[in-house]
Amino acid sequence: MADFARDSDTPAAAAAAPLAFPFDPPTPDGAVVELAPGILWARMPMPMQLDHINVYLLRDDDGWYIVDTGLNTETSRALWEQIAATRLDGLPFKGLLCTHFHYDHAGLADWLTRRFHIPLWMTHGEFYMMRALAVPLPEPEPDGLRHFHARAGMPAERIDAMIRGLRRDPFLPPQPESFQRLRAGQTLRIGGRSWQVVVGEGHSPEHACLYCAEDRILIAGDQLLPRITSNVLVSSIEPEGNPLQLWLESLDRLEKLAPDTLVLPSHEKVFTGLPARVVGLRDHHHTQFALVLAALADAGAATAFEVMGQLFPRRLSSVEEMMALGETVAHLSWLRYDGQVVRVLDEDGVYRFSVAA
Repeated sequence: MADFARDSDTPAAAAAAPLAFPFDPPTPDGAVVELAPGILWARMPMPMQLDHINVYLLRDDDGWYIVDTGLNTETSRALWEQIAATRLDGLPFKGLLCTHFHYDHAGLADWLTRRFHIPLWMTHGEFYMMRALAVPLPEPEPDGLRHFHARAGMPAERIDAMIRGLRRDPFLPPQPESFQRLRAGQTLRIGGRSWQVVVGEGHSPEHACLYCAEDRILIAGDQLLPRITSNVLVSSIEPEGNPLQLWLESLDRLEKLAPDTLVLPSHEKVFTGLPARVVGLRDHHHTQFALVLAALADAGAATAFEVMGQLFPRRLSSVEEMMALGETVAHLSWLRYDGQVVRVLDEDGVYRFSVAA
């Protein structure tokens, strides 16, 4: 499933966020932009609201490493063939690194590794989450999927629509059979640069960022985006999780990097201004916490589905609604674990939340 784009620019965050965008983005047609010697930026188109993903190419002595893939579409495959034929100075691809399992980032992992006979590098949690989730929804759907959304207060007909939307997903890819493991703190030597693996959590289990301290360059994936904030959700897989706590702790790790780092995100433009962007993302989530508390104070008690309408007032597709509800539960869970909110299971089997006394 592709990312659920949320605009995270509040007026206060925007005013305090001196981000700079030193490069114009490549067009999503096989064009590339050189960001530094041996580092190329390309874009793959996506037929959805978030209409592109950034992918990067790292030159080694005898070939190129790909970072992320794009969706499993004929268009993306054709663009990779074009890039291989015209942009690599006659050198081959020699490896694929996927920041995380979401299929805009790893949807062509199986095809690329087979087509170009290259290994796949991922963290352990991302590879196995991909193997578990990036497959068609079974018939009937898992009991836990319906149960989780019913307890969150989603009406039965909306759950049915969500499940139909998941079954219509056109981008589910075949899965690669093997990988080489990336670990937090590991260093990859590519083209004279040392890239340290910095693992983030919250958006996905073990999201791998790559940081070159010498050149102050961060390949950030979805952990640090310049305007939108990535979906951080609670799902039926880990219904009692607290992913926003993991996400905020991951921001703490990224904040320790050099303040003038050039950030290479998976969506939108390459940018500088890492410290301010971290502040802006923290502010965004604390604004969401305040909205949740205000909604609960007004209602006295409310389900996650009812609170979702306050956080996401625009009309959503059925699958977007699933992601919005998961993000709403994530904010409620953070507040609950922090002691600010209490949760009660009512006689209808639905969780209701209220502000702690």
